[in-house]
Amino acid sequence: MIDAICNFLTKKIRKEMPEIDDERAEVINYGIQLIIGEIPKIFIMVSIAFLLGIGKLSILSFFIILPYRMFSGGFHLKTHIGCIIFTTLFYCGNVFFSKIFILPQEIKIIVTLIIFIFGIIMITLYAPADTENVPIISKKERKKQKVLSYIAFTITILISLLVKDEIISNMCVYGMLIQSICITRLAYKLTGNKYGYEEYNRNLDVA
Repeated sequence: MIDAICNFLTKKIRKEMPEIDDERAEVINYGIQLIIGEIPKIFIMVSIAFLLGIGKLSILSFFIILPYRMFSGGFHLKTHIGCIIFTTLFYCGNVFFSKIFILPQEIKIIVTLIIFIFGIIMITLYAPADTENVPIISKKERKKQKVLSYIAFTITILISLLVKDEIISNMCVYGMLIQSICITRLAYKLTGNKYGYEEYNRNLDVA
């Protein structure tokens, strides 16, 4: 259903803007998929978060992670219930984790550095981590999204070092760690996902 809506909207946009080529249409479709697919889950997540008393922080957690997630990608669960549960755990869990694990400043700097190095390596290896349903085929667009992943990730880590509020600072750091894990090959394997770009190239080789 969501795929059909996204394809319809993409075709509509291309009809109104004939100058959009296949590569640009691919990126537009990917963006629409992210927006439409996330809206219901985010609404439910926010509702649960307010019931748990962490509504505002969970919304902030969403916006902290969003730029990096938007460019780096990540796996998708197969069922709507699974997606809702994961989305709630993803953003609300980041808040709870950030409130519980407040580290001394010296240790936090070391942990942040380790997470930064880990994230940079994961981006280099896997970003943008697409899926079979929404593969990112264009090499130009893949390179662009990888660069934007580096930028979004680095800026968020820098913000974590500048923000005085320890919980918000932790949300930046832990959020980047969680999202970096979501693009790894292990995460894809555990959730039964495959990288769309790899599958596309594999099918071309077979053909």
